[in-house]
Amino acid sequence: MLDPQTLRKDLVHVASQLKRRNFVLDITSLEALECKRKEFQVATELLRSERNKISKNIGIAKSKGEDATSLLDKVGQLGESLDANEESLKTVQVELDQFSLGLPNLPEDTVPEGTDESQNVEVRKWGEVPDFSFEPRDHIDLGASINGIDFEAGARLSGSRFSVLRGNTARMYRALGQFMLDRHTLRSDYTEVHVPFLVNEEAMTGTGQLPKFKEDLFAVSNGDYFLIPTAEVPVTNLARDTIFEPEDLPTRLACLSSCFRSEAGSYGKDTRGLIRQHQFEKVELVQFAKPESSSRQLEELIGHAESILRELELPYRVVSLCAGDLGFSAAQTFDLEVWLPAQKCYREISSCSNFKDFQARRIGARWRNPETGKTELIHTLNGSGLAVGRTLVAILENYQDADGRVAIPSALRPYMSDQTHL
Repeated sequence: MLDPQTLRKDLVHVASQLKRRNFVLDITSLEALECKRKEFQVATELLRSERNKISKNIGIAKSKGEDATSLLDKVGQLGESLDANEESLKTVQVELDQFSLGLPNLPEDTVPEGTDESQNVEVRKWGEVPDFSFEPRDHIDLGASINGIDFEAGARLSGSRFSVLRGNTARMYRALGQFMLDRHTLRSDYTEVHVPFLVNEEAMTGTGQLPKFKEDLFAVSNGDYFLIPTAEVPVTNLARDTIFEPEDLPTRLACLSSCFRSEAGSYGKDTRGLIRQHQFEKVELVQFAKPESSSRQLEELIGHAESILRELELPYRVVSLCAGDLGFSAAQTFDLEVWLPAQKCYREISSCSNFKDFQARRIGARWRNPETGKTELIHTLNGSGLAVGRTLVAILENYQDADGRVAIPSALRPYMSDQTHL
């Protein structure tokens, strides 16, 4: 959520920054609501002040033995007016809050200009794209040939965009999650957490999935719960209503979880294969930071995600998302895109974002600034470290040979009894 003071004092700048994201701010509606809020707030304060003054006069009159009936009647009338104004103020404030919940975060000044993903900016590349002496097969054909991925079984069990993994392919999938967690917790100082996969509406609102993106979520019909679209939701909400001491920051948390997405906005994109499933696993990295260090921590977080791709020797690139392609809650995002030989292009495998104080304001996450002694909002960051299914896809396609066999990356072999191939 944006700072209400910024909305009140610098509305033109806010509108200009949101326009960079292809978002048109309804200034007229916002100003009308704000005008009503001010009107009811001023009236409420005046009525409260008048009531307090008369109440004091009632006490003085009674101490002198004077008749205070008229003053008591006036206090009663003021009380009724005050109650009505307080209720009106509360109603307008709820409308303002709902309006504000629909506003995306402001992009950082360094975020590239652009309206969609075609205008994202490549920052760097790593690794050599494989040069096969044969036409590389996609992960769907490879998965079928090694009896490792069964999309038909997934469809029979649940419908489209579900799959069943078998044998060593299922084992590699499990190994990837364990490998990623080990690297982040043992080498990069993340604390592993395991969280519920069902969360309430408050948690979804806290990270920005609600109210705007309800159609992308799976809601549970027999309770006020949602299946998590990413572990970002429950892990970030661990900071809800928390005041961190200076020594508690930065806090780094890593979580392997299942994720559930309806893919309502994908419009038939990637309907085949493992790229865009309704259920998938992902290792999520979440950091809580002091405001002055969050930009540096974003670079650090990107490096942690990159380290997994480097150990698996998968070629990738880092891309800075333009303003028009930023996620709702993000102020700045860098995507990691892995090379997929069958598609002959790079595809997203991790998205690393700095949300600044946008999510912290929603969940009431603060820290105690030792210089002022006051509490201030923290900054939150998160990124995939990595998406397990897409990493499996990248391994299958980059490590294939002409006979349809798939080599196991050296870093994964200790997790798979030192096997060399699937």
